[in-house]
Amino acid sequence: MARLSDVIESFIKQVISDAEGVAEIQRNELASHFKCVPSQINYVISTRFTNDRGYFVESRRGGGGYIRISRVNVTSADSGGYLMHIVSAIGDRIGQQDADAFIMNFVDYGIIEPREAGIMRAAISDKILLRIPQPGRDAMRADILKNILTVLAV
Repeated sequence: MARLSDVIESFIKQVISDAEGVAEIQRNELASHFKCVPSQINYVISTRFTNDRGYFVESRRGGGGYIRISRVNVTSADSGGYLMHIVSAIGDRIGQQDADAFIMNFVDYGIIEPREAGIMRAAISDKILLRIPQPGRDAMRADILKNILTVLAV
């Protein structure tokens, strides 16, 4: 018998597939459907629908709140596929020089504009992350860069 987490994951993947790559769900309704606590839904989403697995998750809390899960196309030869390949290649940590090199390559390949590159470089610079000691700084930089790239790939 499948674990509840596996059943919830399969259900969400089917909803995403039926909705052509983007699903909007309400956590409480899904929890009611599966007769579980809402935190079980949070667990499944946070562990199985991650950037590294090719998903982008947005949420909005409150009465009309929702969770929107977008599947990023990781198999195409377009820029989105290339960006997702880079997300996978980044790993858990990345230094500023390597991150800058990736970003400048994106400009060279025409994937992003120079202005976007400047914003990305500013967001992951050592100046911004200075308060975080190493190796945490490079881990934080990797997380920020991967999240930006995932958004660009959608």
